[in-house]
Amino acid sequence: MSDRDWQAIRADFPLLSRTVNGKPLRYFDTANTSQKPAAVIEATDDFYRQHNANVSRAVHTLGSEATEAYEDARKAIAAFIGVPANTLILTSGTTFGINLVAYAWALPRLTAGDRILVTRMEHHANIVPWQLIAERTGARIEVVDLLPDGSLDLAGLYAAMNDTVKLLALTHVSNVLGTVNPVQAICREARKHGITTLVDGSQALPHMPVNVAALGCDFYVATGHKLCGPTGTGVLWGRKELLDAMPPFIGGGEMIKEVRFEGTIFNDVPAKFEAGTPNIAGHVGLGAAVRYLSGIGMAEIQARESELLAYATEQLAKIDGLRIFGTAPDKAAIISFAVEGAHAHDLATLLDLEGIAVRSGQHCAHPLMQFLGVSATCRASIAFYNTHEDIDALAAAIIKVRKLLQ
Repeated sequence: MSDRDWQAIRADFPLLSRTVNGKPLRYFDTANTSQKPAAVIEATDDFYRQHNANVSRAVHTLGSEATEAYEDARKAIAAFIGVPANTLILTSGTTFGINLVAYAWALPRLTAGDRILVTRMEHHANIVPWQLIAERTGARIEVVDLLPDGSLDLAGLYAAMNDTVKLLALTHVSNVLGTVNPVQAICREARKHGITTLVDGSQALPHMPVNVAALGCDFYVATGHKLCGPTGTGVLWGRKELLDAMPPFIGGGEMIKEVRFEGTIFNDVPAKFEAGTPNIAGHVGLGAAVRYLSGIGMAEIQARESELLAYATEQLAKIDGLRIFGTAPDKAAIISFAVEGAHAHDLATLLDLEGIAVRSGQHCAHPLMQFLGVSATCRASIAFYNTHEDIDALAAAIIKVRKLLQ
């Protein structure tokens, strides 16, 4: 393990010092949204206090400063994931990015008889847009199932690949099970069949080093608020030739070169897909977030979270009546669990009284819950700013609550 001072890093996150219901806050809901370091809060605050103006529209000093800050953020995020800045579209989040690909790439191309592959572990944001496209084009969706430990059935996936499959949409890391999919190998196999691939990296980018260009996918989407950045931010990366060939998703200002009533000439990528005034301060904050994470090192973050996950799994496994869902090898630091005799929402509510913040429910993954045979789970998602003391408090609180419910 690294000798890095993780307590000092935890102190970078102001909210983690507060109390909840008279108890120290133990935050285990990072998979839902991460906490923000002071550097991100300060960068966003500084933009509004010192540089606030619209981007790409004014030649005055503030306008130039705003544009420079916004484009610097794009460059920082692009470098963070290993792609050229001119192929990175800044969005409101993963959901917008997937819908952009659905309507600008899939809708004009898919026809009746085409197939879209998705996996059982997908978030609704990587299911519903494809259902809407399938209804409009006559394409059909096929589901790739899971193995008992929560791993993707790779044999089943590869067997389903043929020339009728036009798109494979899959998550890099499951938001419920923590399963890390071997996306590089999967994308390599898909390319043999001419299948376009979209990877949802929402739960991957915050927790491990990711070089998107090396993955071999065609599109990669992620959200900023899980990446220590502000809400309402995200990215879509796509292969330049695909983005160039796609029509705009939303029309308006800044995505044009020239507008006449007889017709409009659209701007180049990425501006073609960034109509209207963007979330400038938010993306400036996201740029600060990836610089902060890079300063720690994503490999160190991954190692820290792996160690915390192992400790948490060991402690929770000791609790009678507690079942953990998802035991795939080398999983990310997410533990979904159920406690015998306790509904997930009741358990989460009682844990909150102990200062423990966990997510309860179906985690925007109804089909996965059906596969697991449960109506809901609690989810403890761990970040590098968590501590062993947090985990001890979680385990103690679950034991206390279980006794109350017996």
